[in-house]
Amino acid sequence: MRISAGAIAGWLTVVALLIATPGLEAPGRPLLHTGIFIWLVLVVLWSAFDAVQEAEALARELPEPFGTLVLTMSVSAIEVVLICAAMFVDEEVSTLARDAMFSVLMIVLNGVVGIGLLIGGYRYHEQLFNLQGATAYLSVVIPLSSIALVLPSFTTSTPDGTLTLLQSVCFSIMTLFLYGLFLWLQIGRHQAYFVEATEPAPPPAPAPAMHEPAADAGRAKRLAMHTAGLLLCMVPISLLATPLAELLDRGLSHFGIPTAVGGVVIAMLVFAPEGMSTLIAVGANQLTKAINVSLGAATSTLGISVPVTLFVGLARGQPVLLGLPPVGIALLAATLLLTTVTFLSARTTMLVGAVHLSLFVAFLVLAFNP
Repeated sequence: MRISAGAIAGWLTVVALLIATPGLEAPGRPLLHTGIFIWLVLVVLWSAFDAVQEAEALARELPEPFGTLVLTMSVSAIEVVLICAAMFVDEEVSTLARDAMFSVLMIVLNGVVGIGLLIGGYRYHEQLFNLQGATAYLSVVIPLSSIALVLPSFTTSTPDGTLTLLQSVCFSIMTLFLYGLFLWLQIGRHQAYFVEATEPAPPPAPAPAMHEPAADAGRAKRLAMHTAGLLLCMVPISLLATPLAELLDRGLSHFGIPTAVGGVVIAMLVFAPEGMSTLIAVGANQLTKAINVSLGAATSTLGISVPVTLFVGLARGQPVLLGLPPVGIALLAATLLLTTVTFLSARTTMLVGAVHLSLFVAFLVLAFNP
């Protein structure tokens, strides 16, 4: 089995950090810490890109929508690891989970969708997609984002955007139930919603007796090989998450950068590889696949990150602030409304992409200059 360069770089960096831990923990060395942080960002991105490549290779061995599901789950796992690592670094009220989830939504629904629709509109004038799949994603994203990021700002049981124990447990159960039901329908009776609109519904799997033993053995070998490659890329990311979060926290404090920028950095690290996959699919006029990847990432971010971060907060006795400030709520509401309008029709144009990008620029400006 060939081990990817990103996995090798990740494991070598893990070993190097184990040896040089005192240098990382020593205070008052901003240049050294900045250099280490930049290197960790590059290594995590490198490993993440290779992980996505392994996930895509694994996806090619699986029928849709299982292939896309592998991609979105891989990215969600990386995001959860980075968020949890940052929560362990920050002992006080943690806003990083909220900032990271909000940033993923803004990057996916405005940045990636905007750039993708601009590219697709320029090359193909209009692009078609499976309207039922996009509608299914949005029907889950809208309530999950409202429950997780908006309602905590309006509850009266707590003075800020945190949740009580009862609210945390109930919201987590609701989120897991809704996301689990969506996955069950996605891989079950409604698979046809998540393939290209011109493609026929996936045929039922052939009976076991019809399988060629040699083909089955070769496919099983490829599945095992790509699964191992995916794990080799993702494990060093999880091991590097804590030092990366520590350096990010120090850097934000040292340079006086708003804490919301930390969520933007984590979201960009997480979604960069999958964002490239989305734009490649758009360039190949596979808009349904691009929507599956991008909206699937937004859905899994909410469906997985919310329960996990609330559980970590409860286990550590650490309040998790999920409620967005008024500016964030306004941006989220505008984004959800615009995304709904965008996917009400099965055709897209460049104008829609430009409008999404304008909201993304507003989000970036307000993150750095609230």
